[in-house]
Amino acid sequence: MQHNGPSRRLLYQQFCQQVPDLPVFAQPWYLDAVCEGGEWDAAVVRYGELLVAAMPYFLKRKGPFRYLAMPYFCKYLGPYLHPEFRALKFEHKFYEQLIGQLPNVHAIKQEFHPSATNWLPFYWQGYHQTTRYTYQIDLQEGLDAIYQGFNRNVRRNIKKAEKVLTIRHDMAPEAFHRMVLLSFERQGLSDPHSLEFFLRHDAALAQHESRTIFCAEDRQGRIHSAAYLIWDGLSSYYHLSGDDPELRDSGAGLLLIREAIRYTHEVLQLPVFDFEGSMIPNIEAIRRQFGGRQVPYFRVWKYPSKLFWVLDQILNG
Repeated sequence: MQHNGPSRRLLYQQFCQQVPDLPVFAQPWYLDAVCEGGEWDAAVVRYGELLVAAMPYFLKRKGPFRYLAMPYFCKYLGPYLHPEFRALKFEHKFYEQLIGQLPNVHAIKQEFHPSATNWLPFYWQGYHQTTRYTYQIDLQEGLDAIYQGFNRNVRRNIKKAEKVLTIRHDMAPEAFHRMVLLSFERQGLSDPHSLEFFLRHDAALAQHESRTIFCAEDRQGRIHSAAYLIWDGLSSYYHLSGDDPELRDSGAGLLLIREAIRYTHEVLQLPVFDFEGSMIPNIEAIRRQFGGRQVPYFRVWKYPSKLFWVLDQILNG
């Protein structure tokens, strides 16, 4: 059954209230904060009187083209099922109905949450898929076992950093944003988001008590590195980080990753720490050295418009 207009968002909000393990990225309040330059909506499936499946999406426009994309700061979207209907027979049926509710657009791109392991109904509807990877650490093993799983060089550099750095958990979001900009400048990249946009996203997370910002500081008061951790009911995510380019060799970044793992286990008491993925070789190597488990997730796409595909390839490669 298809729903249009504001009622679909209302139904999606009701669906979210019934699904306790919905990722933070799919929460309505989070989508409100990060869907800049477009608008979000959701496909929702009823089964009798129950809301059993949903798929939020972000609709953007560029000239005459309309397309579905991933909002900035939003790692995963994709389809979600009510816990009582997470079986293959329901996935096939309900995913097909979700796909049928998506708007008519020139292109669709989404990155599914790792919990969505079946994209076959999308394949049957002409979609394509690329497998991407994140790294996750199972925190139910206990911190001692997790620390022993760190690469020897990582453990040595963390010990070195501990001798000269102190971790603070009171960094202001504006100061964190400045630190992130330093990392982009070092790489010769422009700021991908404005301070206003970052603060709106931060305010939503802070209001819902779903983030902490911490940094590593030396005895002279210089901040070497900073990290931004967010979470939902099942996982924490190493969402953002930044370093002072002149102080990158202190091991502060490694120290903060360990602190994020400890904080997730001891303070948040969550079972999973998620690095939020990276396909960049140098970053992937660091993630792997912390003993994380490689976890696949799907990038799914479709170009109903061949012209938009050609233009997209020219502009974005």
